[in-house]
Amino acid sequence: MSHTSVENNFILVVDDTLTNLEIISEALTSAGFEVATASNGKKAFEQIQIRLPDLILLDVMMPIMDGLATCKQLKNHPQTRDIPVIFMTAITDTDSKVEALSLGAVDYITKPFHKAEVLARISTHLQLRNLTRNLENRVIERTFELNQALQDLQESQLQLVQQEKMSVLGQLMSGLAHEINNPVSCIYGNLGHTLTYLENMTHLIDLYQRNYPHPVPEIQNEIDAIDLDYMRSDLPNLIFSMKEGMQRIRDISKSLRIFSRADTENKIQFNIHEGIDSTILILKHRLKSIEIRPDIKIKKEYGELPLINCFPGQLNQVFMNILANAIDALDESFNSKCKVVLNSEIDIYPEIIIQTILSEDKNYAVIKIKDNGIGISNEDKVKVFDSLFTTKDVGKGTGLGLSIARQIIVQKHGGQLEVNSEIGKGAEFIIYIPVE
Repeated sequence: MSHTSVENNFILVVDDTLTNLEIISEALTSAGFEVATASNGKKAFEQIQIRLPDLILLDVMMPIMDGLATCKQLKNHPQTRDIPVIFMTAITDTDSKVEALSLGAVDYITKPFHKAEVLARISTHLQLRNLTRNLENRVIERTFELNQALQDLQESQLQLVQQEKMSVLGQLMSGLAHEINNPVSCIYGNLGHTLTYLENMTHLIDLYQRNYPHPVPEIQNEIDAIDLDYMRSDLPNLIFSMKEGMQRIRDISKSLRIFSRADTENKIQFNIHEGIDSTILILKHRLKSIEIRPDIKIKKEYGELPLINCFPGQLNQVFMNILANAIDALDESFNSKCKVVLNSEIDIYPEIIIQTILSEDKNYAVIKIKDNGIGISNEDKVKVFDSLFTTKDVGKGTGLGLSIARQIIVQKHGGQLEVNSEIGKGAEFIIYIPVE
């Protein structure tokens, strides 16, 4: 076993016998230790207040506060409980030795003292304490390393989850858009021909009616049965309605393609507003009124933004996560909020405001998404981007959405993702994307 360095090791000797104090102090000082003395437990604590010792030599029998009471108090205090205590006892005082060890003393030395034994025992326990300290520090360091490794693993898992999710979602949406696009294009194109044919047939019917104003009873009965005049006036409206419906499906198909576009290894130029619009269109069914709230209004305040160098598919995923969370928050909070509104007779409707601006230094595209729900508490706000954290009921949220969003914005794009919120004042998420 290697010898323990005595430099800077500070030892407190507590004994009510002056001769004992002098003998031990001289021996310890000669060996290179720093030494302080006290004549009882009370004065020992006064010394400890000035400086914490590395080891305490403690006599059992003392006035005012004896060694056993002093040891008990030392072990009950967080600052002193780990200081090694060696008792000094008479050679026949077996009961005191047993009680001292049960109170937490590490060892005992017997009177009369043998200098070599005292120094050897002190050296051993100082070395043990140093080893314990080193072990504790190593455990702390290792725990930190393991926590860091766990965090890195969780982030890697998040990336894999996000990549797999986007890959499957992208393939599904891209395939769906392609399958929809073919029949829709066919129908949309043929609707134009249908309208032309209808106009031709209408013109032909007009010619018949002008040249044969008095049809035979059978034809007149059929005209009355099908209400020819109403059918002729309504058919163009039906065709225009179908054409508008087909245009709506074409817009959805286009949005699916924009939203699900596969990201390459390198960033590409992208219109942020197209990404937001495509996400809103996909979520449009969730904006409609439900039993607990009216329609959610989307208010766009788009500024002038250049094309942004980014991974469009991943950015669209961020928009999707934040907007879906805003809708969830309004679903959960607006019913109770409406009760307050009704009591106060103020018209307030669920609303999401999306604002885009260029930062003052022109270095960032800034996207702000704000809802007028109940908001996020300060306690939850600091954890809102943590992996697996969710305020939703069991089965309604994974706690991955905002964590993935932050990873995409911060790690993939070198940007920032912030949240501003107060209870009762809604929540606002602010995305900063570098303009490269």
